[in-house]
Amino acid sequence: MRAALSLAVKVGSVVEEEDERGVAHIVEHLAFSATSRYTNHDIVKFLESIGAEFGACQNALTSSDETIYELLVPVDKPGLLSQAISVLAEFSSEVRVSAEDLEKERGAVLEEYRGGRNATGRMQDSHWALLFEGSKYAERLPIGTEKVIRTVPHETVRQFYHKWYHLSNMAVFAVGDFPDTQAVVEMIKEHFGQKIPASCPPPAIPDFPVPSHIEPRFSCFVESEAAGSAVVVSCKMPADRIKTVNDYRDSLAESMFHWALNQRFFKISRRNDPPYFSCSSAAEALVRPVKAYIMTSSCRERGTVEALESMLLEVARVRLHGFSDREISIARALMMSDIESAYLERDQMQSTTLRDEFLQHFLHEDPVVGIEYEAQLQKTLLPHISSAEVVKFAANFSTTSSCVIKVVEPRAHASLEDLKAIVLKINTLEKDNAIPPWDEEQIPEEIVSQSPEPGSILDKVEHPGIGATEMILSNGMRICYKCTDFLDDQVVFTGFAYGGLSELSEDEYTSCSMGSTIAGEIGIFGYRPSVLMDMLAGKRAEVGTKVGAYMRSFSGDCSPSDLETALQLVYQLFATKVEPREEEVKIVMQMAEEAIYAQERDPYTAFANRAREINYGNSYFFKPIKISDLKKVDPIRACEYFNNCFKDPSSFTVVIVGNIDPSISVPLILQYLGGIPNVRDAVQPLTRDDLKGLPFKFPETIIREVVRSPMVEAQCFVQLGFPVVLKSAAMTEDIHYVGFLIKLLETRIMQVLRFKYGQIYSVNVGVFLGGNKPSRSGDVRGDISVNFSCDPDMSSKLVGFVLEEISYLQNEGPSEEDVLTILEIEQRAHENGLQENYYWLDRILRSYQSRVYSGDVGSTFEIQDEGRLKVRDALTPEAMQLALQRVVPFPCRKQFTVVILMPKSSCWDSFKTLLTWSSGGFSRDAKILAGMAGAVVLAVTLWRYSRSALRS
Repeated sequence: MRAALSLAVKVGSVVEEEDERGVAHIVEHLAFSATSRYTNHDIVKFLESIGAEFGACQNALTSSDETIYELLVPVDKPGLLSQAISVLAEFSSEVRVSAEDLEKERGAVLEEYRGGRNATGRMQDSHWALLFEGSKYAERLPIGTEKVIRTVPHETVRQFYHKWYHLSNMAVFAVGDFPDTQAVVEMIKEHFGQKIPASCPPPAIPDFPVPSHIEPRFSCFVESEAAGSAVVVSCKMPADRIKTVNDYRDSLAESMFHWALNQRFFKISRRNDPPYFSCSSAAEALVRPVKAYIMTSSCRERGTVEALESMLLEVARVRLHGFSDREISIARALMMSDIESAYLERDQMQSTTLRDEFLQHFLHEDPVVGIEYEAQLQKTLLPHISSAEVVKFAANFSTTSSCVIKVVEPRAHASLEDLKAIVLKINTLEKDNAIPPWDEEQIPEEIVSQSPEPGSILDKVEHPGIGATEMILSNGMRICYKCTDFLDDQVVFTGFAYGGLSELSEDEYTSCSMGSTIAGEIGIFGYRPSVLMDMLAGKRAEVGTKVGAYMRSFSGDCSPSDLETALQLVYQLFATKVEPREEEVKIVMQMAEEAIYAQERDPYTAFANRAREINYGNSYFFKPIKISDLKKVDPIRACEYFNNCFKDPSSFTVVIVGNIDPSISVPLILQYLGGIPNVRDAVQPLTRDDLKGLPFKFPETIIREVVRSPMVEAQCFVQLGFPVVLKSAAMTEDIHYVGFLIKLLETRIMQVLRFKYGQIYSVNVGVFLGGNKPSRSGDVRGDISVNFSCDPDMSSKLVGFVLEEISYLQNEGPSEEDVLTILEIEQRAHENGLQENYYWLDRILRSYQSRVYSGDVGSTFEIQDEGRLKVRDALTPEAMQLALQRVVPFPCRKQFTVVILMPKSSCWDSFKTLLTWSSGGFSRDAKILAGMAGAVVLAVTLWRYSRSALRS
């Protein structure tokens, strides 16, 4: 009972004049702000009142070539669909562009602009400019320029809107649970048919050619805040259109080329002393006339030249020697697995997926043939696509065909001459046929070499309230499975056991906390990742592990037909040991070292670390790992700890949800989960009450602190924290109250900071309730945090607005409208969740992990469900006001923390900041001032890359 709606406009930022740069995106923002029928973001309020959250269900995006408005709305009440379509009609021709509207929205657009000026944004913008040099696309990024955003008059924005927003440039889409599609067509005619076309014909949308070039373009960019060193090779070509079955066959061969090449890249990245940590290849549609083949790798510092050589060498090797039959068969199997899954779930496809398919047909002439026909095409064509057909696409990575080669480094090491020399070297080797063929490794046939002896069922209980069956196996493992028909090709599962990192002493913590990382790179199922990748080709089965503070767990997602494979992986996890080898450990530690250096370069890291230290304490559990810590890691102890985490089956509870046939799946569960051997030296399984709690203590006073970091461009991020204590007696209900309060605070703070003052782009209100061990008794402790980015000069003022709004809600309470909106949003999310396997998996897991669980998961689930309904029934403005007073300190101004990330500035600026904040007091004023006195603002040459679309 949902409808996915869209209004697509074939106009984007590329049609803007010089004084309009960014106006297409501004129009998109203004559409949600005010139209002829709606003012002051009333559109947002209406849609939220029917459960369509701003950002998740109602949004828009602006790219170079188009603007798209999206709504996802319920259709189970009379009139909702008609009103939602009327909103799209307002967007098409009734957007009000007044001076007041524009001034209110400038701040939000500026904040979006500022958010894109981080290292990633600069790299993206620069790459875009280099790719499209000589074309108007290079100068028309959708976000525009800061000058235009700040100063463009509303008359210019209105002129752009009326010039380009013509009905002939638009299409309306509606996909959903419609009992009568003709009635929907009539609704669209009703709301759009009355629109009067412009008196003069709209201007033709021009074509903007992208010139080709024979000589490659090179760029060496130094970005001091870059997450690491990287290489990007992009080769442009005209965008193709699929019109015939032969065109479709070519597109399949093209996909097989990228699949096969990526398989090679992954194997190279797992060799001893690899040239890169990761590498991938893809074809991407960039702008209307152009697509590109793009290879991207991440590598160690000083490794960009070696990485580039390996990337170009591998493509040249493919051009000379092609792919082996086995490589082609693996790529074919992977693609066949994907289309089979889509076919099986063809009647359960999300409305948004179908809507987006029709959008691409309108905007780019992509075919919409239906999943039945497409599956038939692939099944017919894939077996007959030869290696020769696949290999021809390697020519598109030629360095003499509109190629752009770029390296990104935090410090300059590579030069343009180095890059040119590598291109010449590889071209010469290829010309002389001096590149040897690919050397394939042997792949085992079976994941489990010897089938385990099946276990038996010691006890079995049905839980009709949740439609689940629970079994205790002979090795002590508890299994709970629920059969669903939400997705025909999905089974999801999670197994957990109590006992995690909190049990470790400080001297063991660093090594053991690296256990999952080291083991994962070596191979946790008895095989190296590169070998396992080939063994799983064509199968949809994934299993991952996690070791947290209080629990260790494994989780998986598979096709029902591949459930046996997934369970075999779990068996291997328990039955085999990870044994670190020197060369493999060396690669993992190199990657970890590069990741730590990347974090240290990121201005956000110092802020996040300090916020964590203030709110959670100065314990080694919460401290970030440093290079000095990395040098102390004992990989043998790390893998030993990981092996012990997944050793004893009797300590684990496993929940399985999805399209399960018990007659088939239960025997598999008994063989592979029941077949996990009991361990003789197993310690007594930990219970939640045995666990060692983390040293968590939220500050009892007000703490305000500014963290200053060197930045290439000014960024500012704010986090307000409030302690949360849920008393044991009322905890079951208060957990649900916290969920409603989070959404209330997020909605109201968004209304104030963005819709009223226009100073932020978005806000996030989050909750952490893991401040103490998950015992059956005692209070639940944690914190609620309010997070947003903003203009550095406005940060303290906006903090005041947030505190003022929370104080108002505590003293006066929310409105009836607020409560109804929050209830509707929660109810719609709950309805959606009831049709999702992951939602049920999470709810059953939470029932097992609930403090009221005492052996009967069905009754625990019922208690939690009753708690939700009880809170919903009692949710009045007064009840929410009392809950806010109870959950958050009352008054809220008496106990909180504020941490603000600011650019490192001069001593005088720092001194002024201290004076501004003196009334609240700093915990480290002297240290901050001393540190600021020696600060140097870094001057860095900027390198940019671009986003092709902005989602608002």
